[in-house]
Amino acid sequence: MSVVVLGLSHRSAPIALLEAVTLGPAGAAALATVVNAGENVDEVVVLATCNRVEIYAVATTFHGAVTEIGDALSAASGIPLDELREHLYVHYEDRAISHIFSVASGLDSMAIGEGQVLGQLRAALLLAQKRGHAGATLNTLFQQALRVGKRAHSETGIDTVSVSMVEVGLRHAAEVGGSLADARVLVVGAGSMSSLAASTISKLGSADLVIINRTLAKAEHLAAASGGRALPLPDLELAMSQADLIISCTGAVGHVITAAKVAAAAASRSGGPQIFVDLAFPRDVAPDVAELPGVHVVGLAQIGETLAADDRFSPHVKAVQDLVAEEVAGYLTYCRAQEVAPTVTALRHRAADVVASELSRLEQRLPEGLSKNARAEIQLTLHRVVEKLLHTPTVRVKELAGDGHGGDYALALRELFDLDPHDVAAVSVPPETGALA
Repeated sequence: MSVVVLGLSHRSAPIALLEAVTLGPAGAAALATVVNAGENVDEVVVLATCNRVEIYAVATTFHGAVTEIGDALSAASGIPLDELREHLYVHYEDRAISHIFSVASGLDSMAIGEGQVLGQLRAALLLAQKRGHAGATLNTLFQQALRVGKRAHSETGIDTVSVSMVEVGLRHAAEVGGSLADARVLVVGAGSMSSLAASTISKLGSADLVIINRTLAKAEHLAAASGGRALPLPDLELAMSQADLIISCTGAVGHVITAAKVAAAAASRSGGPQIFVDLAFPRDVAPDVAELPGVHVVGLAQIGETLAADDRFSPHVKAVQDLVAEEVAGYLTYCRAQEVAPTVTALRHRAADVVASELSRLEQRLPEGLSKNARAEIQLTLHRVVEKLLHTPTVRVKELAGDGHGGDYALALRELFDLDPHDVAAVSVPPETGALA
């Protein structure tokens, strides 16, 4: 069995297609249930974020698993597989491990180095654990990925130059409308991204900052924290008529800001160009808004292109890439050692049984007057002899397993020591958590 990941992201698919494939928590859970029921899949975790949908699975057969996962994703999104296929990527075994480590480290994010993906990975794993979809393989892999992601942020300089999507969006807005210090700003939404936007605008010293949200209490809370004022969602058109810059990031399904609403607001608005920074996924601002006169829209696609072209990331990205490569090599060595671990454990159990049997026979032949200390020393010596005889071959076979032929070496051990395959299969080898912590 091997790990396979199938998915699409902002790197492989256009924004419009990603919007169509977007799955909420309920949709991701339903997709995981369908995939997990497949004949060629033993475990599954679905990672569904604003910029990616990825299915991680333990496959009993590669082609069978990929077919089942692709069909399930097509059914869940309602998009024909032929339309999805050219945008899907598939990673298997070593490449799958490298991919999840890169995702956890922020290397595959639209905003390179962002840390939000760690929380998303953790949430995806918790959901899979809760539903019984994640077993030993994916549990270990995701826990390791989370550890690698934390290392990337704590041991490299990726955080020091990680430009947020908010900052890039505002940079584009300033290129169109000039300084934002005196701009009238409207923030639509009150989530984490909207909070960051409001905080950034507040530091710039805008002329007026308005927060609008479906839940007025949340808008009021954010307004109080950022020195703005709050309005209810029904006042959106009025607020747009008084704003130079509108930053939108809600969790709504469907467009919150339509061309009709913008045109109606423009009828009573005076001033220069009106700029929309759309940080939502799916998009809050309808595509045809950009066609209105005097309106400029900055979206995730443009922001992503800017971030990708920012060469300030180069040395820090290289440091994280090196860290990921090191971690992938270590994890593969660990996994290959686990291939022989049940056989090694079974061999030690066999040796322990032989020692116990021989000690029992010896006990009948020892002089009755032999002291307890002498008997204990005899037992200890026998244990030491067996331990020393087994030490080198068991350590060596684990080392040799690192070349990818662990199964061959395990088979050789079973043949040499006449180990019953059923006994090997019955061995429960506790995970070496210390090696992965």
